[in-house]
Amino acid sequence: MSQDSGNRPPRFDRRQQGPMGEDPGQGPGKGPRFNIYWIYAMILAVLIGFSWFGPFSRNMSKVNELDFKNMIDSGDVAKYTIIDNRKRVKIFLTKAGRARHAEKLRKGVSGKVAEDGPHMYFAITSGDTFKKGIDDFYKEYPTVAKVPFDVENERDIFGGILQFLLPVLIFVGLWILLMRKMGGGAGGGGGPGGIFNIGKSKAQLFDKGTRVNITFADVAGLDEAKVEVMEIVDFLKSPKKYTNLGGKIPKGALLIGPPGTGKTLLAKAVAGEAQVPFFSLSGSDFVEMFVGVGASRVRDLFKQAREKAPCIIFIDEIDAIGRARGKNVMMSNDERESTLNQLLVEMDGFGTDSGIIVLAATNRPDVLDSALLRPGRFDRQITIDKPDLAGREAIFKVHLKPIKISKTLDIHKLAEQTPGFAGADIANVCNEAALIAARKNKEAVDMQDFQDAVDRVIGGLEKKNKIISPEEKKIIAYHEAGHAICGWYLEHAYPLLKVTIVPRGTAALGYAQYTLKEQYLYNTDQLNDQICMTLGGRASEEIFFGKISTGAQNDLQQVTRIAYAMVTVYGMNDKIGNISYYDPQQETAFTKPYSDETAKMIDEEVRKLIDDAYDRTKELLTEKKADVEKLATALLEKEVLFQSDVEALIGKRPFEEKKPLTVEAAALAPAEETPAPVKKETEEKADDQIGGFDLAPSV
Repeated sequence: MSQDSGNRPPRFDRRQQGPMGEDPGQGPGKGPRFNIYWIYAMILAVLIGFSWFGPFSRNMSKVNELDFKNMIDSGDVAKYTIIDNRKRVKIFLTKAGRARHAEKLRKGVSGKVAEDGPHMYFAITSGDTFKKGIDDFYKEYPTVAKVPFDVENERDIFGGILQFLLPVLIFVGLWILLMRKMGGGAGGGGGPGGIFNIGKSKAQLFDKGTRVNITFADVAGLDEAKVEVMEIVDFLKSPKKYTNLGGKIPKGALLIGPPGTGKTLLAKAVAGEAQVPFFSLSGSDFVEMFVGVGASRVRDLFKQAREKAPCIIFIDEIDAIGRARGKNVMMSNDERESTLNQLLVEMDGFGTDSGIIVLAATNRPDVLDSALLRPGRFDRQITIDKPDLAGREAIFKVHLKPIKISKTLDIHKLAEQTPGFAGADIANVCNEAALIAARKNKEAVDMQDFQDAVDRVIGGLEKKNKIISPEEKKIIAYHEAGHAICGWYLEHAYPLLKVTIVPRGTAALGYAQYTLKEQYLYNTDQLNDQICMTLGGRASEEIFFGKISTGAQNDLQQVTRIAYAMVTVYGMNDKIGNISYYDPQQETAFTKPYSDETAKMIDEEVRKLIDDAYDRTKELLTEKKADVEKLATALLEKEVLFQSDVEALIGKRPFEEKKPLTVEAAALAPAEETPAPVKKETEEKADDQIGGFDLAPSV
């Protein structure tokens, strides 16, 4: 008769079986696997058995000396033995005694009391004292028959062995515990053997059995970088396609970009897409407290990689071991440099071979050693910059997939309101918006939730309980109105997006948010207008109150940074000339590349540049004084004003925004040779978007 097994659950889950299909707790085709804890259990069982079946517990009942004398008086004792070295007395009973004390006696395995004994025992202080006490007992009761006795020293073989083994077992146990701690446990980075494997690589291997769920479909906004990395994966999948034409597979690719732009995410996508083994580790995994461990781990990593070739090695934050050698003698580190030297040799040395591609990621390419960046080691340097408008829109679409969003949500508008945001920032905004909507018990996340989330990411948490006096609130309103009016009437300033006097974060009592333009080159007029717009808050305070406050600290920091960059980096000053003192490699970290006279001239020109911009700002705000008052009054009433509200109060912005060229128009435009774009140091997200009123005093 056949049995229906269709509804019967399997004996084990296949995922819980061993590599040969066996139960994980058993060896292949045999009984349970050996485990060291079984030895501990056996030792414990022996100790328990010793306590139950030792020389003074096996089939013997414990009594006291008074009971023993009563049994002598009754004639129940056949003889007794004094164990002098153990300070005990063993009692052998007569047949009548065994019958009289049957309830107290222990029975053996057969269920009967042993006839030969011993049957009972009791403790004594010493043999001589006990014998003297028995003699006194016989003198006191002369009619009592004397019982024969023996005096002997009993040797306990098991006790001697235990006395010898116990310290050894304690030492071995502590040693095993120490080795497990040093090796990171059974599954730690040191692996089995602990300290003896400390030179082994800590790389995590992703092979065919361990899949990564992230693919290139999850990576948005990095189209150019994705193409480069996908080509590397294609090299490994079909190398003949390239070698037939005489090409060589690249040795490595370095992912360079600011934090949060998706370097590690792209590497995870490579691990998910590649059909080859993928080793993943960070630069700090090579570093250890012992000398020589870093180089040993590099050797072991590439040894494992050669066994798995073709394969990919990914080293995250490679600047931990790849810093330039010999730049600073005071901070030199022989251990780190030896690790770097070994990495250089393994990547392209005398005995290297092909089949291994090294991917690395860093946000500090300026500190890396030049030998590491040369062709033959990292053949490609893939720059992953902050996404543009189209990239941010694509990233929003990826992160909005698991979120229930409103049908009226405009993703394109969200991308426009988040200039300078990296992929990690956009993911944070989406998560914050979902949390804000859940806090308000909404069924879907709408545009207002996302705007609140952007405000929280940029300005910090809203401080509703911060008590601000009416006088301070008025100063803040005129300060922010000054920023807004300057941005409204200056041609090259960023278009205003929102202005608010709601306190946020730890110091910001209000801020003005602007829509940054997607551009890489800035001319002198644009930077001057940006300085004027940033100084608008300080100038407004002086015009309307006749005095200034400590609220412009953040503004002054931005202005100072921009002005010094114009004079010393971009050569935008007639007196200093076309000279740049920018030193990305920090080759002149301890010596200035200019004289003291030039330094004095730089300071004077920076001060003149800022003073001229401040006078221009005061002139503009004095001319538009009525508009500043309108805006400040509206801010005191509503606390938040958007671009449409400002248009309703003072009219449309007099300068039309230049829209970017379409693809067709760009194709028809005349070609011009343009220098490589230089990214300003001032192009930080928070500083560019906030012209805020800062609570912290200026220094």
